[in-house]
Amino acid sequence: MTCGFPGSPRPFSPPVPQTIEELGLPESLVTDLVLRRLLLDGYSTLSKLSERLKLSLPIVDQIFRQLRQQQLLEVKGMVGNDYTFSLTQTGRQLATERFQISHYAGPAPVSLRDYHVATRAQAARVKVDRKALRLAFSDLVLPDHLLDQLGPALISQTSLFLYGPSGNGKTSIAERLLRIYKDAILIPYAVEVDNQIICVYDPVVHKALETSDPDIDPRWVLCHRPCILVGGELVPSMIELRLDESSGIYAAPLQMKANNGIFVIDDFGRQLMSPRELLNRWIVPLDRRVDHLTLRYGVKFAIPFEVMVVFSTNLDPLQLADEAFLRRIPNKIFIGEIDAAIFDEIFQRILTSRKLPASPDAVPYLRELCLRYSGHLRACYPGDICSIIQSIAVYEGCPPEVTRSTLERAAELYFARPSHVPLADECRPAEASRPLPY
Repeated sequence: MTCGFPGSPRPFSPPVPQTIEELGLPESLVTDLVLRRLLLDGYSTLSKLSERLKLSLPIVDQIFRQLRQQQLLEVKGMVGNDYTFSLTQTGRQLATERFQISHYAGPAPVSLRDYHVATRAQAARVKVDRKALRLAFSDLVLPDHLLDQLGPALISQTSLFLYGPSGNGKTSIAERLLRIYKDAILIPYAVEVDNQIICVYDPVVHKALETSDPDIDPRWVLCHRPCILVGGELVPSMIELRLDESSGIYAAPLQMKANNGIFVIDDFGRQLMSPRELLNRWIVPLDRRVDHLTLRYGVKFAIPFEVMVVFSTNLDPLQLADEAFLRRIPNKIFIGEIDAAIFDEIFQRILTSRKLPASPDAVPYLRELCLRYSGHLRACYPGDICSIIQSIAVYEGCPPEVTRSTLERAAELYFARPSHVPLADECRPAEASRPLPY
């Protein structure tokens, strides 16, 4: 059973907590959260606080009564059956002190224990066959033997190494792996660890569903499974907890945000951090499915590592990683150069999708040009060269047309070669798949 969309059964369905004890959080943390929210809002109501902090009305009412009894807030009036209230002078002083420690005033966090339970329960369980894969990759032209390699790798949900020459679709394949998931998961707005708040939900990488279930704890957001892609910009700080000194709020590392989904490291080996540094950092998480993080003041804690990590590179994997690390990536798929039939189909699809008129001999002639200039066929060539033809047409103020002459002009712009190097005279066969020894 997998976590589904609204109305479908879920392996993790946390009920709405009705008491502070059921939240699994320190009462002082919840009280401070209410104080900071009131400090920012000026005045509020029970229902407004409930909505802002994602807490049930009984919990908000309990905190309200405690703060009122301590003379930290005062009632200003009524809106229907709801109180309107604000902080007293003493309450503002206390809230200001709490705000200096942490600025967090968003949805209440969940406990680390509940996060463990949720992440383990929502681990992807994939059942897929060639037909389903072909549908998921319908906008790409992939040979059956490649689909037959991807299928078992996806079912295993272990890490995947895509390697081979550039321009043959490694990144495109990695980005589309998410399409095999037909379910949704619950992601917390934040997680509490040792009275510290770690923000997890990120609207940039998490796609929330517009519908919600009123019977589910609102501290969790129903989302599609995440897919995070990073390239050369990856630095060590991005896979560790990051504390914003000015706000006192921690940001979750990328692998935590990618939990229950896919984490693609594109152009592996070209990051600002060295491959060895990354591999040493993740050799245990990849093997044991658990990661260890550290708060600024030294407290260490474990989180689940339920992530399918996809490494994509055009470098030699044997030069990037040693045997011990490669053994922890059980699926290694070589994405080699494509054959003439696939090249022609890619080109034909691009002509159709972009509505580009083409001469009858355009398809075989582009293949001939690419072999003449570079000696091989790559999946990126048709799209890139058609884009150049379209740019030339815009520049010259005429409709784009794919002919021998426009293909020649675009190819001359596209392929870089020293002037003294002649064009390849002979076609080189597509490179054969090279299995790794591990």
